[in-house]
Amino acid sequence: MIINKELPSDGEFVLIKISKIMPYGAYCSLTEYNIDAYLPISEISSGWIKNIHEFIKEGQQDVAKVIFVDKEKKSVDISLKKINPNEKKEKINEYRLEKRAEGLFNQAIIATKNSDKRTEIISKLSTNAQTYTEVINNSYSNKNSLSSLLGEPFSKILHEIVVKNTKPKVCKVSYIVDMKTTDTKSGISTLKNIFSDIESLGVKVLYLGAPKYRLVAEDSTYPNAEAKIKKAQKIFEKNSKKITFSIAAMKPE
Repeated sequence: MIINKELPSDGEFVLIKISKIMPYGAYCSLTEYNIDAYLPISEISSGWIKNIHEFIKEGQQDVAKVIFVDKEKKSVDISLKKINPNEKKEKINEYRLEKRAEGLFNQAIIATKNSDKRTEIISKLSTNAQTYTEVINNSYSNKNSLSSLLGEPFSKILHEIVVKNTKPKVCKVSYIVDMKTTDTKSGISTLKNIFSDIESLGVKVLYLGAPKYRLVAEDSTYPNAEAKIKKAQKIFEKNSKKITFSIAAMKPE
């Protein structure tokens, strides 16, 4: 985060390190906050716990869910059992991306010789963004995204650093098309024309064995990739007097 919050929010997923285990719970430090949280024994596992040390260890790092926040007392309770593997994986990936984004931002600070102005720069950024990841994503797509806040030189150098160190995100969607031609005179020619029109949209057509074909579209976002498939579907519909078809989505890649 660009500006660290004093306390996490109720329901937030947090990175923790178990620091002290007690008979009925454990105290944990929160990696992203300068505060400790309490993990009740009833929130460690859904099953009955006879020996708490069989479930958690001091020094263990994990992801937990915030289940209670007392802003006045600055106390936080967390749960391990109220988070599933997918949520845990997503939180860890989010944290890694944020630390990497912060590293790229710091490179720009050093490259522009603004180390002594870092606090001032962060303060300005906080008016438009909450995370370094957000800043880096905006800089990647638009080299002038920070010009109005921090000036063109900084915005340009950050963009160059981000582009050099970041692989463009590729979102791929695939659809299976079952298609047959009703054009008895020039069926093959009809199919070739349809496939040519579809490929001009940036959609790959892969032959799987008559009458099945696979359509593959790629873009920087899933909605954009899906939009290409929708345009391809319109081409099928346009030729509905010459073909019969059905189309079904595969799992996003």
